[in-house]
Amino acid sequence: MQSYFQHTLSSPVRVSGVGVHTGELIDLTISPAPADNGIAFMRTDAPEDRRLIRACADCVADTRLGTVIANADGVQVSTVEHLMAALFATGVDNAVVELDGPEVPILDGCSAAFVAAIDAGGLRRQATPRRHIEILAPVEVTHADKRASLSPAPCFEMAVEIAFDALAIGRQRLELVMDEATFRAELAEARTFGFLAEVEQLRAAGLGRGASLENTLVVDADRVLNPELLARADDFVRHKMLDALGDLYILGSPIIGRYEASKPGHALNHALVQALLARREAWRFVTRTPELAAAG
Repeated sequence: MQSYFQHTLSSPVRVSGVGVHTGELIDLTISPAPADNGIAFMRTDAPEDRRLIRACADCVADTRLGTVIANADGVQVSTVEHLMAALFATGVDNAVVELDGPEVPILDGCSAAFVAAIDAGGLRRQATPRRHIEILAPVEVTHADKRASLSPAPCFEMAVEIAFDALAIGRQRLELVMDEATFRAELAEARTFGFLAEVEQLRAAGLGRGASLENTLVVDADRVLNPELLARADDFVRHKMLDALGDLYILGSPIIGRYEASKPGHALNHALVQALLARREAWRFVTRTPELAAAG
């Protein structure tokens, strides 16, 4: 995230796993892409002229149980946020993500496996300068008791608070200055979570078929059914922060500014992205080279 230049992968990497909602076994490959390509998904099981789906704000089609992106032909890829967070944090600006099904695999329920795959492929620096989004004025969205904002700051900062009735979670708050090292140490292993009371409802709707006690923290009121998956007691707020990183990378560029949220979710994060893009005076693109940085 701190580099002056764009990066892509040095070589393709492959992961396989089930989709958390579809339960389908998905093969996924992350491959190098040219400078200024951004992150693009390719559904190899779709007709050849309908496969491409860009990771961009205009392509977000649903945010109810994860972030879903789609192209003009209605071809979708769901649950992209954990992979997007890993690409963002490891500094991958350009990549093509090929997958043979409708959903990014859940793997370990966080970003750690994606980070490990990216590390295995390695990064290659490209000659084109990286473009950052610098926040110039506060932008805020609210919905009932939920709130999210972006405001000016000298680097990328995050502050997130959550509150649940379930005593196993309660109220948690975390504030971090976000860079790659911080993501790896503090967020990458924070797993997704769900509530036992909602399992039957999800299954009845044909969802959650790939969720298990191996990839999802399951909360039942005052206890976590699989506490061995907890890296820290506050993994719940850490995972919400991880999700927000993935949702914000739909913007296509790293942020220079402060993200702050109370009770965030994918819908609120996307509303914030839309609000920022609608306020063109509230942000600007900036590119820096080592020479310009040295000159201030």
